[in-house]
Amino acid sequence: MSSQDSERAESTLEDLAERGLIQDTTDRSELVARLAQGPTRTYCGFDPTAPSLHIGNLQSILLLRRFQDAGHPPIALVGGATGMIGDPSGRSEERQFLDTDVLDANRVAIGEQLGRFLDVGPGGAGTLVDNRTWTEGLGVLEFLRDVGKYVTVNTMLGKESVKGRITRESGISFTEFTYMLLQANDFLELHLGHGCDLQVAGSDQWGNITAGIDLVRRRTGDHVHGLTAPLIVRADGTKFGKSEGRNVWLSPLLTSPFALHQHFLNVGDEDVEAFLLRLTLLPVPECRSIAAAHLRDPGARTGQRRLAQEVTALVHGADVLPAVEAAGAVLFAGAPIVELDDAGLELLAAELPTSDLSRSEVLGSEVLDRLVASGLARSKGEVRRNPAGYSVNGTVVADRDPLLTEGDLLRGRFVLLQRGRKAHHVLRVSN
Repeated sequence: MSSQDSERAESTLEDLAERGLIQDTTDRSELVARLAQGPTRTYCGFDPTAPSLHIGNLQSILLLRRFQDAGHPPIALVGGATGMIGDPSGRSEERQFLDTDVLDANRVAIGEQLGRFLDVGPGGAGTLVDNRTWTEGLGVLEFLRDVGKYVTVNTMLGKESVKGRITRESGISFTEFTYMLLQANDFLELHLGHGCDLQVAGSDQWGNITAGIDLVRRRTGDHVHGLTAPLIVRADGTKFGKSEGRNVWLSPLLTSPFALHQHFLNVGDEDVEAFLLRLTLLPVPECRSIAAAHLRDPGARTGQRRLAQEVTALVHGADVLPAVEAAGAVLFAGAPIVELDDAGLELLAAELPTSDLSRSEVLGSEVLDRLVASGLARSKGEVRRNPAGYSVNGTVVADRDPLLTEGDLLRGRFVLLQRGRKAHHVLRVSN
């Protein structure tokens, strides 16, 4: 091992530390030595308990990506077996079981998501695995002999994920109690079958990781390593990754690129630097420079805009940004809607309440009728009493023709009705 290799390994961990991405780790000097020896296969697991990963998982995905970029091949594990049980870590009650078909569909979808961030496709440096491959055929007696024998109940009871549940009235089922053993066996299998020497995850997984490290040592005599990052919370201590009580998903079918972009546009000033460091691939100095410039003029929201751009491009691709930003400018910054292209207008139609109508239903109809039909106004009289409070394509009703005409069809297909600044409705016109 050369001094240059050691410096490179140390710089990998220093970068993580500067980003706030190290909470727990096995012996750091030994981990540096292992990384310096050469490519260190590094794994992180994701259970397919939903059809998509959410924004809270992005930190762990990027943790794998950072090791990949430093030359350490990633192993992304989608837990077809552990997903059947459910991890008790960080939960106050047991998960509802999912049937096999749902889990399989989730596993495929999540595998595809991980492939957009990591080099785990065919011929890639990394690997995508499913722990059901080695768990499904494992007999109970074999599991107890080869795994259970090496883990004491005292050790399991000492793990935070178990202690927190035992003290509750609902307790913890034996099924969830054994989750730690299944994950420990995953580390053993990946070490033996893939040469994996490092597991990374969020800090709630530390107990499961150390169980795996101990199992590998007891079964093989080898020393493997673990590293966790703090779970992401906002500066005020609230849970990150939810918007109005709902998860913010990485799938565009569950959370649109526009909604994801808006989520990050609305983070607090005090969270900008931490999220840039932990949820983007920008270099540390650039993250700090952006955050410093933002704090000099918070009202300009340059930090939030850059954060939203980087995360949206990372998750959905940079090509979605022009339409997303243009649509946001129309809805929230008063930009003229006539400047939107087809992609931007389609995006608005996907985000806002929309009516699909024929040309004959729209052309020649009264604006007041359309406002009432859309639900923006309760009656025509309400609009007549306040004609300046309603608009069509940004032009107030008081200043325009009472009927909708061909000239009102943006790109030949769309009309935007509006009440005040925040209530919108799109008419999408077909031939």
